[in-house]
This record gives sequence, structure tokens and C-alpha cells, in this order.
Amino acid sequence: MKLWVGPEEMNVELALTSEQQRIGMMLRTNLAENAGMFFPLPMTQRASFWMKNCPLPLSAAYIDPDGVIQEIHDFQPHNTNAVISASYHIRFVLETPRGWFERHNVRRGMLIRSERGTLMDTFFGKAHQ
Repeated sequence: MKLWVGPEEMNVELALTSEQQRIGMMLRTNLAENAGMFFPLPMTQRASFWMKNCPLPLSAAYIDPDGVIQEIHDFQPHNTNAVISASYHIRFVLETPRGWFERHNVRRGMLIRSERGTLMDTFFGKAHQ
């Protein structure tokens, strides 16, 4: 799926099921510069991600229900310590190659949209807002 991350366009794989979200980027050995994995979480929450069995260095944006980046974190390969969001208001997570946000001047406070509109409309429909 195509996402617009601030002014940048990115193609992402979707982790929609609990199994896809559990596996995430495990065992991946490469990721294109403008590729990533997008996780719509089942509810707004304090996000917690780790790097079990993941050899790739990644960065992740923790995103609120409005599609606004609240936090950006760098993850260390194979680190099994969870990276927990400071905010309890996270609904989406975008994993990218480590340093992608910095290289593309994408910062906290920027909006993310899909090719279908807002993230909530795209993944949960207007009724779930």
C-alpha cells in the first residue's frame, strides 16, 4: 500500500492480522529505502515493539489515531527489550530502514495518510472513529 509520510511517498507491507503483527520483520535481511511495514493496532494504546529474530536495523514511528507521528525510535537488531511508547494514544506503527525518518526530514508532528485517505478511514472505516 502507498503511504504519504509527511511529503515522502512510501510503499509498505501491511501487518493486519495478529499473526502478521507478531511476526513483523522477523528473519528479514533486507528492506528497500522507501519500503516499510505498517501496523494498524486493534485499539489505541501504549505501543510496545521489539526486535526478536530481526537482523535488520529499523526505525519506527508511533502514530496517533489522527495519523500524526508522536514518537520516532531506532531499534537495535535482535534486541528483545521492548521499545514502549511514552504516549498511551498510539494507534499505528510504521517500521522503516533505520534512519529513514532523519534522512527524509520526517519528524514528530507530521501527518501520515494512505492512498485511500486518513489512516482511521483506511483501516477501520468512519464508524470506528
